[in-house]
Amino acid sequence: MNFTLEDKDRIIEMAWEDRTPFEAIELQFGLKEKDVIAFMRANSKPSSFRMWRKRMAGRSTKHTALRSGDVNRFKCNRQRTISMNKISKR
Repeated sequence: MNFTLEDKDRIIEMAWEDRTPFEAIELQFGLKEKDVIAFMRANSKPSSFRMWRKRMAGRSTKHTALRSGDVNRFKCNRQRTISMNKISKR
């Protein structure tokens, strides 16, 4: 699949988010879990990929079927909303 740079950035961001299940990535971008793993391997440094795989191993929130009933959203309620139109002033 050909993804735009923005799509690639979003897929990587969603893959790293603890509360975003693989099913949400599949729904939005058509990538199954094995495809996300291949995508992350191809679009990450080897050390970053290993760190991501270690972090995702056994994480029940990455699979909708394994989630507990109290997790009903994709992001933490304390997570700041990111706007693509704003430029950070540092």
